[in-house]
Formats: sequence, C-alpha cells, structure tokens
Amino acid sequence: MAAQHILVIDEGTTSTRAILFGFDGKLQASQQEELQQFYPAAGLVEHDATEIWDKTLRCCRKIIEKAGGAEKIAAIGITNQRETVVVWDKRTGEPLSKAIVWQDRRTAPMCDNLRAQGLEPMVQAKTGLLLDPYFSGSKIGWMLENVPEAAAAGDNLAFGTIESYLIFRLTGGHHITDASNASRTMLVTLDGNNWDDELLGLFKIPRKTLPTIVDCAGDLGKTSAALFGTAIAICGSAGDQQAATIGQGCLTVGQTKATFGTGAFILTNSGATPPRSNHRLLSTILYQLDGKRIYALEGAVFVAGSLIQWLRDDVGLITYAGESEELARSVEDNGGVYLVPALSGLGAPHWKADATATISGLSFSATKAHIVRAALEAMAHQCHDLKTAFSADGTDWQSLRIDGGMVANDWMVQDLADILEIPVERPEFFETTALGAAMLAAVGSGIYDTLEDASVMISGLEIYHTTMINSQRETRLAGWKKAVEGVLDS
Repeated sequence: MAAQHILVIDEGTTSTRAILFGFDGKLQASQQEELQQFYPAAGLVEHDATEIWDKTLRCCRKIIEKAGGAEKIAAIGITNQRETVVVWDKRTGEPLSKAIVWQDRRTAPMCDNLRAQGLEPMVQAKTGLLLDPYFSGSKIGWMLENVPEAAAAGDNLAFGTIESYLIFRLTGGHHITDASNASRTMLVTLDGNNWDDELLGLFKIPRKTLPTIVDCAGDLGKTSAALFGTAIAICGSAGDQQAATIGQGCLTVGQTKATFGTGAFILTNSGATPPRSNHRLLSTILYQLDGKRIYALEGAVFVAGSLIQWLRDDVGLITYAGESEELARSVEDNGGVYLVPALSGLGAPHWKADATATISGLSFSATKAHIVRAALEAMAHQCHDLKTAFSADGTDWQSLRIDGGMVANDWMVQDLADILEIPVERPEFFETTALGAAMLAAVGSGIYDTLEDASVMISGLEIYHTTMINSQRETRLAGWKKAVEGVLDS
C-alpha cells in the first residue's frame, strides 16, 4: 500500500513528540517523552540537545513502527520551540554545550547595552523584533564569547534553532532553517532573503556558522536511510506559534489565534505586507512558500502553562493541573488577590526582562483557591493587555481562536471570553501546532496544492461568548493594572 501518513515532530519546551496524521488531518498515533530543563542559576534555562535528539529519534521510530514502516510515511513535518539555540560540530552533529532555551535571560545586559547605544529602533525597523534576551541572536553571541568548545570548532562550528539541529541530524548534515524560525533570530530582515550583515555585526556572528534560509514547505531534505530503514522526505517546517496559526486556519488577514502552552502567544495574520508596531508588539514571518512571505503581528507572554506547572511541582498548591479549574470554581471571585506571573520577566507589551512575579492583595481571608484562581485569571488579564496593544496598532481582534494544553480548562476559556468581550473559539482538536506542521508537509509533498486546500484537515470549533457584567470586568482589570504597575515600578 502506498504512503498514507504524515509524521510530525513536535519538539516543545517540556516534551518532544512524534505524531502520526492521516491526509484528512485525523490523529492516528502519538508518542511523547518528557524533556528535562536545567536551571543553573536564576534566569538561566537550558536543554540537553543530545537528549532532545535521542528522545525525538526514539519517538519517531516507535511511531513509524506503528505506521507499518517508513515506506508508509509520505512526508515529515517539523515544528519546534522557537528561539532556543543549539551549537554543534558539523563533523559529528554532537552539541558543544547545553542549548540555551527561549526563556533564558542571561543576555539581558548585552541587550541593555545595545539599547543604551540607541540601536533598538534600527533592530525593530529591520526585524520587527525588540532588543530582548528572548530572541536567538544574543544567545548565539553569548555562546561565541563563553563556550570555549565553540571557538575551538573553527570552520566546523554550526548554530541553529531546534528545527535546524533536528534536520541536520535527520539528514546527516543538511544545514537549513525555515523562514519562520529565521525571523525569530534578530539576524534577518523581514523582507530580506538572507542574514543581514549589520545585524550579524551587532553580535559578532560569522555568517558561515548559520544555516541556509528556506521555505516552510517543499523539498527540505531526506532522512538518512539508516535511521528508519528507508529515506523519508522532510516537507514542512515552522516555528510552533506559526504552525499553530496555520493549524487554526488563520489564513486570511485579521484572523487571530492564541496558543496557551508553556507561554502564551497570540498571532494575527497580516498578509503580504510586514506589519509595523508602535506599541511594542512583534512583526514576524508567518510562513514562506515559493519564496513569498505572509506576515503576522505577535504578542508574546512568557508564562502561561508553566505557571500551573510551577504551582503544582514547586509550590505544591495543586496536585494535578485539572485541580486548578476545580479550585477556581470553588470561590466566587479572586478575593482581591492578583498574581502577575513574571517568573521569567514580562513579555509583550511591557518587555521588562528583570521583572519578577508577585502575588498581591493577600489577607487572612485568602485561601489557596483564591491564589490559584488569580493564576488562571492572569491568562485573560495578560491577553487583555495584548488586545489593547493590538487595537492601538490598528489590528483589533474580532474573535480569538485558542489552542494548547491549557485550553482544556473550560473555566479559563470562559474567563477569556468574559474579559476580552469577544467570541473565543476552541477547536475540537487542541493540538493545532502539530496539525499546522502536517498541513505544511502535505503542501510540501504535493498532497495538497495550497494551505487553503489543506485546511480540510482542520476540525470544527466550539464558541464561547461573554457572560460577565461590565462592572465585574472593570473591577478585575483595575486590580490587574495596579498589580502590574507594582511590578513595573519595582
């Protein structure tokens, strides 16, 4: 029987997965392994890239076996945590140090120094990004200065984001990155086809260490035959948030999605013209096909699902993630408690790298239920801050399509609709990031001609509407504003 499956590698911040899709978008099998995060000091977050490769390979082999062999896989699509940087030796593919994760803040002084030199307007004009440790460029610059093995590698030195590293390992040496991931490095201009010399110079990065920038769909290489028994074509690649936007079917200008994973990321399709923000939002490449780019305006929240994980694993206020919904429902309101989840700084629209989290409004009447409810409420509050910024940039949301692990929480979804005052649309199938990568691979392999054609792979939507009265909403937002001001002033 001919190939009838698409294999998606979904390499996230806390786990790596191999997912098997049919051409109709139906999930057929999934294999997942947890990834360890390392926190060597405050603000530092690392991954072991060898662990990522080993576990990704193991998941893929198990899924390919379930599919009936590599010859049953028509194409591979890859989606990944963005901005995380790997440094490796081209001769072996072996990492030269721990990977620096997107959440890491070690390059804040470097970014502050460049900002003090008045360089942020130039960087934003070229890249659509702000000078923040979040992005890959400063991480690569830090590695060049602080990883002795990188200097020793000479001409064999290679840098890349996670999809670039995985493709290198899968193909046995093909060093590429797709345009959506490249746009998150702060090293490529929104309308340029290659790395920008002025931006490379800011971080003293040699061009020869970086991958070739390619489309998000097409012939992106073939896996080494020895890995899976026969070669499989890699036909799709995109950063996780761009992939989720595609998987949510946001293919026309103005359509907006929010993914609630480790962080929360909201993207609005902006069409073929790069958007320009005057309210500290990001412009990014949504995808590139046949050399033509579609752009998005983006707001990034650094802490979402990781806040619930922190409450469970480190603070012990809950024993399982679903308990957060039960506790939120057990109290009538937040009791005046507000939690600003700046556990790794504040992202858009504030961009305060050194901000720290706060819980305010505590009294003897406050219980753990109020604190946990405040944590969930922070999701809607942060989204409201972004909606205000998007609107000020002329891109108001008419509705919001949501996905990610947190949206299984019905209480949180209703709270989003109540605070944002717009319809919130939740798909039947939450894993839209992987679905978007499958859609790209389907287009890249010729199963479908266009992403619009591939959108038949998308399932239906459940819609939530506002039920909250205005006075409740205004009270909530006033309390949140005061809590955030306290963080920004500290």
